[in-house]
Amino acid sequence: MTQTTEAAAVEETPSSGGSRIHRAWFVAAVTFVTIIGAAAFRSLPGLLIDPLHQDFGWSRGTIGAAVSVNLALYGLTAPFAAALMDRFGIRRVVAVALTVIAVGSGLTVWMTAAWQLMLYWGLLVGLGSGSMALAFAATVTNRWFTERRGLVTGILTAASASGQLIFLPVLSWMVEKHDWRPAAITVALAALAVVPFVWLLLRDHPADVGLKPYGAVDFVPKPAPVQGAARRAVTVLFKAARTGPFWLLAGTFAICGASTNGLVQTHFVPAAHDHGMPVTAAASLLAVIGVFDVVGTVASGWFTDRFEPRRLLAVYYALRGVSLLFLPMLLAPSVHPPMLFFIVFYGLDWVATVPPTVALCREQYGDDSAIVFGWVLASHQVGAALIAFLGGVARDVFGTYDMVWYASGALCAAAALMALVIRRRPAPVPLVATA
Repeated sequence: MTQTTEAAAVEETPSSGGSRIHRAWFVAAVTFVTIIGAAAFRSLPGLLIDPLHQDFGWSRGTIGAAVSVNLALYGLTAPFAAALMDRFGIRRVVAVALTVIAVGSGLTVWMTAAWQLMLYWGLLVGLGSGSMALAFAATVTNRWFTERRGLVTGILTAASASGQLIFLPVLSWMVEKHDWRPAAITVALAALAVVPFVWLLLRDHPADVGLKPYGAVDFVPKPAPVQGAARRAVTVLFKAARTGPFWLLAGTFAICGASTNGLVQTHFVPAAHDHGMPVTAAASLLAVIGVFDVVGTVASGWFTDRFEPRRLLAVYYALRGVSLLFLPMLLAPSVHPPMLFFIVFYGLDWVATVPPTVALCREQYGDDSAIVFGWVLASHQVGAALIAFLGGVARDVFGTYDMVWYASGALCAAAALMALVIRRRPAPVPLVATA
């Protein structure tokens, strides 16, 4: 018996009667820790708007433009990163991405002009974070799991919220007590600290360690490296773009990004501060959103394994839109029970949309689903980028964020309707043997 066959026999999947914990769960755990460590960069933009405005005199629109470049690249890089993972492996792509994030965040300490913010935080951190986007989680899930995919997607998506929970209070305290520069250095160090975990513990494919994917009946050989990563990403885009479900998924996810990363994550802290709330208190509320986001996203993954993803998406977007319409009436100098109710309600729905969206991509596009989801994620970040910029402009022009909250609530209602009209892909008809 060969070494590979012995390994497969010793560490079988639970579905085939093995007693040991399948290696896929350890890979998922390493991925979870990696995303947590990289989540620091997503916690910082909303905390930088007021300090950079005060230090350099840059308008909120200018700062929001740099954040929008970051968010757009976060999404536009994702499909190419998924293809690069097929070409060079997950470990190499993610390790390089974390290093680029660390360099970009570290260089912001020495910036003196707005174009440098665009270059360091917008370009470098945007490119690095795009390679650490949810396409990373989708790739790991698709390769290592055939069962419990919805649950695993929910857990890995929740990792970003867990990182936000860890880093937001710390970074906000640093910004308020010690300036924004120590916070930027913390982001750089957090990204670098995860690199050894990725390189030593992450594996690209179950076949690398002689295993079947979790829940698989048959052993799956590791596919050969796919040449032409960029060409494949573009080819998959053109192929998917000829189908109606792609545009509906992209449209709904663009609204998802606009109403989360672009709006709440970027502008909630300065909006609350406009109403007299201390920055640390507002940042702590965002962290609490992260707590309930973990619960909501994992629960959404569980629901996605059991219920129709289209209907789940419609419910999630409708509830999010209602909550955003009430937010302008809840902002106040202090935290009161109705605001806490909003935080809990909104937090449960923050990225609950990801597991059903990934499931619909998998249902519609099969083996190309990770790259298709990368493009859908790109639309998510383009939507986030537009609102990050337009939210800052609206604040400069009107002196308030109220109009942006109301517009986002209306967009969520539209997303709920779009989700309901995504058609189901017919299941393949089994072949019947004839005499």
